[in-house]
Amino acid sequence: MPRDFPRTRRVAEQLQRELAELIRREIRDPRVGNMTVAEVRVSRNLEHADVYVTALGATAEDSEESVAALNHAAGYLRRQLGQMLKLRAIPALRFHYDASFDRGAHLSRLIDEAVAEDQEKGEGDG
Repeated sequence: MPRDFPRTRRVAEQLQRELAELIRREIRDPRVGNMTVAEVRVSRNLEHADVYVTALGATAEDSEESVAALNHAAGYLRRQLGQMLKLRAIPALRFHYDASFDRGAHLSRLIDEAVAEDQEKGEGDG
């Protein structure tokens, strides 16, 4: 089990907050819509940061396009972070699509359908 490194966790949390604001405020690419930064994982040596994002209300294909646009703008975002944060070196950013929100919404929909189906069967029996 990997040890918990408080510095990397603090850097990841700060990157998550700042990146969410930068993406909302600075990125003008139309492919990047309403993006949510779900998680940031920083390597132990702080050289790389894997940023997991999801687009609310978008299809998987649209989300993948958004991730490609963010990866294209990664250098710009890293430069902006360098001006904002007091770190010796800013990690290289790699954006990834996080499908956990989509899976959660799908499971919630399935549960709602099952409950509605059970209620319909219960009303038909009585």
